[in-house]
Amino acid sequence: MRVAVVGANGKIGQQLVELLKNDAEHEAVALVRKEAQQKQWQEQDVEARLADLEGTVAQLADALAGVDAVAFTAGSGGNSGDDKTLLVDLDGAIKTMEAAQAQGIKRFVMLSAWQANNRENWADELKPYYAAKHYADRELMRSELDWTIVRPGALTDDNGTGRVDIGEHLPPGKIPREDVAHVLMGCLTTDDMIGKAFDVMSAD
Repeated sequence: MRVAVVGANGKIGQQLVELLKNDAEHEAVALVRKEAQQKQWQEQDVEARLADLEGTVAQLADALAGVDAVAFTAGSGGNSGDDKTLLVDLDGAIKTMEAAQAQGIKRFVMLSAWQANNRENWADELKPYYAAKHYADRELMRSELDWTIVRPGALTDDNGTGRVDIGEHLPPGKIPREDVAHVLMGCLTTDDMIGKAFDVMSAD
């Protein structure tokens, strides 16, 4: 299966590309925004394509040509303003869904955020980000795509433990990005997770 990783230059996206690269049954297509990032992946023998989430649906569809699944791991970043959150985390995600459908791609795995589905649990300082994730997730669930939504807790750069807890209403907590990448990989490689949305945290 050829999987397009949208946001392949992000910390989780990078790890997911590596997992796909090292799996004999799958192939990664790294979607990045800058030519320098594209070159870095190409130097590692990974197919890389330029894709701007603020571009058109047609341009994104061209970038998704020939792939079997999409993993959306992109984000505007904590240092950007609410305008970029709206354009990338919400509209960029929805345009990617539309592009996937235009290409006849069915499988779509979304990286969201802990309890993005429950407004009462949104942190005040992150409300624009949570609103973007909330409505992007809702639009995905309304689509005809074979979707999975993964909502991790607070992300850390600790080494992964391989032990996670998943559920619809987990209490707040943390999880290494490495473990999140493995969860995304697991969702991509089994049909059992189609049509499911869940929180994920580190477990003991």
